[in-house]
Amino acid sequence: MRVERINIPKERIAPAIGSEGEVRERIEEETGVELDFDSETGLVVIKGKEENPVGLLNARDVIKAIGRGFSPEKAFELFDEKIYLDVVDVTRYSGRSKKAKTRLKGRVIGRDGKTRRLIEEYTDTSLSIYGKTVACIGLPERVQVVREAVHMLLDGAPHSAVYNFLEEKKEEAEKPLELWK
Repeated sequence: MRVERINIPKERIAPAIGSEGEVRERIEEETGVELDFDSETGLVVIKGKEENPVGLLNARDVIKAIGRGFSPEKAFELFDEKIYLDVVDVTRYSGRSKKAKTRLKGRVIGRDGKTRRLIEEYTDTSLSIYGKTVACIGLPERVQVVREAVHMLLDGAPHSAVYNFLEEKKEEAEKPLELWK
């Protein structure tokens, strides 16, 4: 039996279980694992069968996504093997300063959520800014674009430059491949 341990914020344990355990049951059914939650510490123990390592990894990603602020419904998208979760740690840019962390998260969110909304629209992904992280769920190539855009914002790039970058990447993705013309 394989065992994974993952810590999530204590306040995210309830969404990971669900009101009557329905979230927990769905994760266990979809992945073939057994979940144990410790609401005192925020520790989640995932027990998977040796013959199903993919189920263990999927369960870990779903729990991690819920822990990073995504709704269980959004996190369930990770059951699809084509969908990925990526997490950027804001403290790599802010250090220990709480003010800097708040300011940087604010840059990613934007005024009235504009920046976050544009990132999601241009890349067809889902973003969650929670705690000290910015997390993204989507197709791998789109998640990579989001990662670059978030790093640009955290590095202090003007919002207009990031919007232009996103627009450029969206046009690239929509343009048909012209390999042998």
